[in-house]
Amino acid sequence: MLAEGRCPEPAAAHPGVRRYTRRGMTFPHFIGRPAASVAAVAFASVVAVGACSAGATVATPTTASMGVASPATAAFDGWPLPGQASTTSFIPVLASAENVVGRSRFLLTLVDRENRPIASPDRKVTLKMFDLAKDPANPAQTVPADFLWAIEGERGFYVAYVDFPQAGEWGVEVDVAQQGAAPEAARVRFDVQEKGTTVQVGARAPSVKTPTLPDVGGDVRKLSTDQHPDDSLYTTSVKDAIDRHEPFVLVFATPAFCQSRVCGPTLELVKEVKASEPGVTFINVEPYQLAWKDGSLQPVLDANGQLTPVPSVEAYGLLVEPWIFVVDRDGIVRGSFEAVVSEKELRDAIAAVK
Repeated sequence: MLAEGRCPEPAAAHPGVRRYTRRGMTFPHFIGRPAASVAAVAFASVVAVGACSAGATVATPTTASMGVASPATAAFDGWPLPGQASTTSFIPVLASAENVVGRSRFLLTLVDRENRPIASPDRKVTLKMFDLAKDPANPAQTVPADFLWAIEGERGFYVAYVDFPQAGEWGVEVDVAQQGAAPEAARVRFDVQEKGTTVQVGARAPSVKTPTLPDVGGDVRKLSTDQHPDDSLYTTSVKDAIDRHEPFVLVFATPAFCQSRVCGPTLELVKEVKASEPGVTFINVEPYQLAWKDGSLQPVLDANGQLTPVPSVEAYGLLVEPWIFVVDRDGIVRGSFEAVVSEKELRDAIAAVK
């Protein structure tokens, strides 16, 4: 786990760097399709919930409430409408960019009725997954969720690996148990898609030329916004690793242009793991086009003043950042981690490709 002190504030992380938001949102930046995820809310706590009485149905951030058309419009007994949550003292915030048929890494966090983050290791969470169109009364799957800090002592996530056998309207009941408190539950709906935008586990990793030190005359400051960059993360391009049949870890992260302090910790964890994982190539890619100006990297903005994704972001179909992929010697994606990852998750994925 990473201490809070490991996470510099973005404004101070890179001298001379201005802070930008992408299409009015905060972390994680939406890449390609704005509002395709509510992961930003999980970290930035930007949802206006307001006070509500116990057992109320309240607005909760979903793709429907964030301005993305959703087919989930039918009413199901015992379930709130799309964009709402049935809740007591806490509100679940779904944080995955997309959920697709098959094995999915399901992310969520918890906020209280004043929209303060309350996810913590002492709150044990169990998820009951319902295929609403098939059987809204009985869960198709019940799984425990593991807790991990995004920022030590401040913001955390629950992560569970779930199986979605078919696309359509799904619901999750979030059961929370805490010592000395009565068990509580909240329900929220979401959509499962047949296919996702982001490259999935089991798919072939796109072979793209990513920037390396020779491209910038060996000056790592012109490749990375990390305050303490590890040069070895910028010596091999994705294309080279695939051509040489090297297993590799690819992390899309921008410490300077993340609006929260989470991209920094994610990259720091990758660097810590790398130190004890010989035989695996590690690659960091800044997800936005940057230009060296006045002694620092600055973003290249489009005609609307928005951050511009680099080609590799488009190739991997990223909706948000940071994002980590673990790829085997045959160029097949074996691990995919959105936003945050535990050390165990990352090491287990690496062990599988060595």
